[in-house]
Amino acid sequence: MLVIGSLLVAVLMSDFPHNRATLLLVLPTLFALMGTGETIRCMRLRWGYYHAGVILCIYMDLMVICMILFFLIYPYWHFLSSTT
Repeated sequence: MLVIGSLLVAVLMSDFPHNRATLLLVLPTLFALMGTGETIRCMRLRWGYYHAGVILCIYMDLMVICMILFFLIYPYWHFLSSTT
């Protein structure tokens, strides 16, 4: 819930279709990283369907973190590439 909530907040903060640059997107990134850490704590030593489900959740968390980092970095990268 923490990771999905962070994604929703990041989409709202970035004003997605317009890609507004804001450094406040660091906060949802940190919350998503905390949520991923909590998901990693659920790993078990023996492999099973529960273990496979946790791995899928970790992959989803990593995709969300990449998406939030894209929202954070893209407006600055686009601005720097358009000024040269």
